[in-house]
Amino acid sequence: MDATPSPTHRTVALVGGPGSGKTTLAEGLLFRAGVIPRRGTIEQGTTVCDSDPEEIARQTTLGISLAYLTWTGPDGVERPITLIDAPGHPDFVGGVDTALAVADVAAVVVSAVDGVTAGTRAVWAAAKAAGVPRVVIVTQEDRARADFRRVLGQLRATFGAHLWPLELPLGEEQDFHAVADVLSEHALVYDDTGHHHEEPLPAGVEAEEHDLHVSVTEEIVSHDDAQLEAYLEGNEPSAEELERTLASEVATGEAVPVLLCSGFTGTGVDRVADLLFALAPSARDHDSRIVIGGTAEGEGGNEVSVAPNPDGDTVVHVFRTVADPFVGQIAMLKVLSGTLRPSDRLRNATTGTEERMPALFRLRGAQHLPVDALRTGEVGAVAKLVGSPSGSLLWSRAQGSARPAPLPRRHPVYAVSLAPATQSDDAKLSTALGRLLAEDSTLRIDRAGGETLLRGLGETHVAVAVERLARVLGVTVTTGPAPVAYRETIARAAQAEGKLKKQSGGHGQFAVVQLRVSPLPPGGGFEFVDAVVGGSVPRTYIPAVEKGARDALAAGGPQGHPVVDVRVELYDGKSHSVDSSEMAFRTAASLGVKAALADAGSIVLEPVSIVTITVPADLQGPVLTDLSSRRAHVNATESTDDGGTRIVASVPEAELGRYVLELRSLTGGQAELTITPDRYERAPSTTKS
Repeated sequence: MDATPSPTHRTVALVGGPGSGKTTLAEGLLFRAGVIPRRGTIEQGTTVCDSDPEEIARQTTLGISLAYLTWTGPDGVERPITLIDAPGHPDFVGGVDTALAVADVAAVVVSAVDGVTAGTRAVWAAAKAAGVPRVVIVTQEDRARADFRRVLGQLRATFGAHLWPLELPLGEEQDFHAVADVLSEHALVYDDTGHHHEEPLPAGVEAEEHDLHVSVTEEIVSHDDAQLEAYLEGNEPSAEELERTLASEVATGEAVPVLLCSGFTGTGVDRVADLLFALAPSARDHDSRIVIGGTAEGEGGNEVSVAPNPDGDTVVHVFRTVADPFVGQIAMLKVLSGTLRPSDRLRNATTGTEERMPALFRLRGAQHLPVDALRTGEVGAVAKLVGSPSGSLLWSRAQGSARPAPLPRRHPVYAVSLAPATQSDDAKLSTALGRLLAEDSTLRIDRAGGETLLRGLGETHVAVAVERLARVLGVTVTTGPAPVAYRETIARAAQAEGKLKKQSGGHGQFAVVQLRVSPLPPGGGFEFVDAVVGGSVPRTYIPAVEKGARDALAAGGPQGHPVVDVRVELYDGKSHSVDSSEMAFRTAASLGVKAALADAGSIVLEPVSIVTITVPADLQGPVLTDLSSRRAHVNATESTDDGGTRIVASVPEAELGRYVLELRSLTGGQAELTITPDRYERAPSTTKS
């Protein structure tokens, strides 16, 4: 059991585009720390962080994975760190948001081969929006076509000159075996085990490295008056002093260090770990944000800070829950304040549930590492909490409503219909979908036309959810295209009689209603008007007439779709003292509305969504051309702060079924897309008499 206090614990989110080398870097750090006997590979499905069958089959990270290790630095002190391997695939950006919500620093991983990609830009923007300090790690330096200097130029051109390289590669591709330390001006030469020794810099890079050393040193000391004054007097700070000054600039976002390594060969990995501890803030260096009050749906409330106080109330952020086929549900959590121990009783300030803490453990991929306690700033997990889904806040003291600071809202852009494979699956489907949504807030469940729809951020997102539904939750479904939620409205005003007259022994059934049915303006919904005078329809039966009208509209018009934007006026009718009843008038009203719709005909209305697309300026033309082929109406185009273009258009939902996939193909994955349902409009050529 490990219960040693860890005041310098750091939680590092490894974020980057697909294929950037995050998982391999995590593997390299775990191996170099001595906590795994050998490096696993993505191709063989043997990495610590990508252990789910869905990840192994696709050879990519699909959810966040925690990997705890302790690192022994140059001073011989062991320091704990939790890596969060976040997804690079755009469908799983919700995992990036979750990782950043609990990270002390974001390690933006960039391939030395691919350079800055759309995925790099996306995670950079997410980390900036979350207010998380950043460190850039250029990986895959051992691969063919690796070019650190080219990638560094891209990084600084894209994100700014405050990205400062602290290392240079000495050789690249198959010759990458050494690193130039810019601050100390030494060469770190590596052996096959990932250990290094210092040597003088090679003559061929000495001038380049020294120029970079001077430039970086001047940038660092310019942010510290005392250090700048000493430097101008000819007293250059040591590498350790420069690192301490740089650390404060990293914490405020004034500087972003750029490091390099190969997670596969181990070259530079130990230096990456050393610099993460030297430069990145720890969990004790910053407050956490929570929201007090607000609605059960997460709206409103007041944002406040929670200080990382080891002696304060125990406040715990449940940031991710994962259904597990063996232990039920695992809740990943971070202790924001106080100390968490097994058997502690905490109240879920988000859901109101009382929780008794079971055994605590840290995670290293799928491995559980038992622990006696989790202290302020530490990340761990528990199994089988009763009522604490992702995004819950546990508190030792009785409080009102509270929740963690909200994650960015990611609107679904892709959907499929679900059909249970068997009657048993049908019985379990609702509960299983609830568990899926509890662990992934970017999924949505809707119902349209009697079908269950699963909505997500893309085809892979939804496919993985369906696979987990079967593998983990034991519910098998088949999928199909999501139906378009068409509606109808009456084409013109019409009058109709609804009449029910039956006599079959005993009490009969009798009701007559005279109705005027007319269209309302778009968005008008349903309006019922009681215009009866003289008591021809008794007052007790008027509500039944309204219910019957609603029944007919919901059942569908002449073209089979629910009817909206309709006014139904009851102006006359007949009743019988014995044979009339509420059910009789409800049935008569339904018949009358259907007769009016059949007489007047109907117009099909199609749903229209507001589509917002952000792309680089040079892709505006192809995107607009594609939108014009989708019956889109472009509402606005505007420039973004980073030189891109934002396009806002109204597009019929029928044209958007696979739009997210086609847009990514068209733009090389460089587009950001949101789709927001807006209104209904008349569909082309739809009037039916």
